[in-house]
Amino acid sequence: METLFGNTLKKARGERGMRQRELAEILEIDIPMFSKIEKGERRAKREQVVTMAETLGQDRIEWLAIWLADKVLDAVENEYALQLAALNIAREKIRNDW
Repeated sequence: METLFGNTLKKARGERGMRQRELAEILEIDIPMFSKIEKGERRAKREQVVTMAETLGQDRIEWLAIWLADKVLDAVENEYALQLAALNIAREKIRNDW
């Protein structure tokens, strides 16, 4: 299952010419675990997202937003009739809290 974050990670890693092995080592995880993160089979931890963004010279806020968007998409998956309504309610709540 592809994810926004996994695709972003794979693209940035490729552009920097880094191997999965190198980033896995920096994150102190094994290569299969890193591969699962990149394929969207496993979620990265927040701290890992920050480390990857910084290592790859990317904006950490943007990467955290993409990572969080995947979590939101997971939450509304298969709720076809309710997805937009739920997101609009959440958006209003966020706006009102700011």
